[in-house]
Amino acid sequence: MGQATVKQQPFNIVAVVQSGRLQYEAVLLAASLRASNPDFPGKLLLAEPQPGPNWRGNPRIDDPALRDLLVTLGAEIVPFESRHFGVTYPHGNKIDCLASLPDEPFLFVDTDTVFAGPLGSLGFDFARPSASMKREGTWPVLELYGPGYAETWKSLYDRFGLDFESSLDLSQPDEYWQRHLYFNAGWFFYQSPKAFGDRFAEYATTIRDTPPEALVCQPLFPWLDQIALPLVIHSFGGGRPGPELDGLDGDVTCHWRTLPLLYARESDKVIRLVEEVLAPNAIKKVVKAYEPFKKMVYQGKGPKVRALFDQANLPRREQMIRNAIKREGLWMR
Repeated sequence: MGQATVKQQPFNIVAVVQSGRLQYEAVLLAASLRASNPDFPGKLLLAEPQPGPNWRGNPRIDDPALRDLLVTLGAEIVPFESRHFGVTYPHGNKIDCLASLPDEPFLFVDTDTVFAGPLGSLGFDFARPSASMKREGTWPVLELYGPGYAETWKSLYDRFGLDFESSLDLSQPDEYWQRHLYFNAGWFFYQSPKAFGDRFAEYATTIRDTPPEALVCQPLFPWLDQIALPLVIHSFGGGRPGPELDGLDGDVTCHWRTLPLLYARESDKVIRLVEEVLAPNAIKKVVKAYEPFKKMVYQGKGPKVRALFDQANLPRREQMIRNAIKREGLWMR
């Protein structure tokens, strides 16, 4: 008898939406998901912070037409309370929002994500959480005569009663940042948003409010979510993603960061998809209010950025790409 096909567990996709840049990025996210995965069996949940003491003013979507467009594109908008974070640390939205989601397997993605390929090609194990490895060695920032990478990270594992040694990548040299579990928080997943969110909030607020002594000189912002995330993932028995998830930050999803960076370094396939899904009038008339979409996509400045670079031989560091775009007066956020 032939081997039975294992059907992938259904899951929800989660992103944060609020007034300003994120609400326009959410339209591109939703439109690209619909185009590339028309039969996606889960829900697209866009988590929206509500007004409260941790916000100045109203963080909700401020354009009724845009809200209607997101629903038309298949999104469900889920309100949440910013219990621990807010205007002083908007990255904390991805922590606070998890408590308001249905307690079903989820993939969280940053709003500046394009879905370019079939999610069914990915091999998720939702019992073993993981996150994006598309990162640079941004934290910790080592000081002369201060604690090294191992001492800094071990102080955090010790604080939360976690086994430090089993988190290490022993193929990497001692006192090299990649030896330690460190992720970009642009995507992460688990089987329970409630359990993951509770622990994420606990670890992040503890690090913020009572950091270990080894962190006394360390900058915690804007890195707090990425400091806590590996600890949370390790605590649930997760770790670095395997090859079955290569499509994330690959052929399936693209974390584009800013439109100038998207045009500078992403594939022709992704550029084509972005321009195609933003072309319909129903979408264009809403998102052209956002200057980067208006100028990069609709007024043709994106191809001018792309022409500055050889996509097969890009500068190694992102800052070098940014600087080249800025010199030409084409940078925008």
